[in-house]
Amino acid sequence: MFHVKGIDHIQLAAPEGCEEEARKFFTGLLGLKEVEKPDGLKKNGGVWFQCGNQEIHIGVESAFLAAKKAHPAFYIEQIEELYEYLATHHVAVEKDNRLPGYTRFYAKDPFGNRLEFLERKKDV
Repeated sequence: MFHVKGIDHIQLAAPEGCEEEARKFFTGLLGLKEVEKPDGLKKNGGVWFQCGNQEIHIGVESAFLAAKKAHPAFYIEQIEELYEYLATHHVAVEKDNRLPGYTRFYAKDPFGNRLEFLERKKDV
């Protein structure tokens, strides 16, 4: 019987020519390391980043439209520090207290994709 072991990567869509802006956000602001794409996939555009044991792939869509609800969720340490950091760098952030036991907020990447950031509360 097969067994699903985990998630390798999540892909977010972005418009053509997105690569430098994606690097500024995901590496510059969030500190994620860029992963070199295999040669056979470089022609497709986009850029990949390491996030813990998983990867975030930014893929190019010619008729790009950001998803309004679908999103990755990132575990964070010192979430309030990240919230303030992103806010001071003009990233729209929105706190959300509807998930018991967690501090969390939402932000958007430069292309309008929804991102969730959460940290388990220590007193739970």
